Amino acid sequence: MSIVQIKIASPLDDIIIQATEQGVSYVGFYPAKEYPEQILKDVNNIHIHQCISQLDEYFNDTRRTFTINLDTKGTDFQKSVWQALLNVPFGQVQSYSDIARAIGNPKAVRAVGAANGKNPISIIVPCHRIIGASGKLTGYAGGLERKQWLLKHEGYPSQG
Repeated sequence: MSIVQIKIASPLDDIIIQATEQGVSYVGFYPAKEYPEQILKDVNNIHIHQCISQLDEYFNDTRRTFTINLDTKGTDFQKSVWQALLNVPFGQVQSYSDIARAIGNPKAVRAVGAANGKNPISIIVPCHRIIGASGKLTGYAGGLERKQWLLKHEGYPSQG
């Protein structure tokens, strides 16, 4: 399996995008370390090009949902959490307990938080839309300033 990678500029700093032949496998602010020996720099990959285009539209306020193929690696539980994240609408937030209930495991709040933190596809799988039960911003692998920026970009009220 080969993985292609590209780095693009964004309003939030550089974003690393990786994709396989099946779909996008990583979008984040730091280099992914999963398959360094298999990463190719040739980006003749339809999924990379679609991801770049759709992220550009998102940052330019012309896209609210993403329609690219994803190729995520994780446990079944993690994948169920990431799938639930895709159902959190643009500009809205939910809590970790909301996601735990959505996947039919209301007592798995901490496990949902851990899976949320392992989300390999930032922005597109919107883990930034998950906040603490108190309404406060909680951890984000890209940093809380980026999380706050993304939520503000989507029209969610600023967190003071």
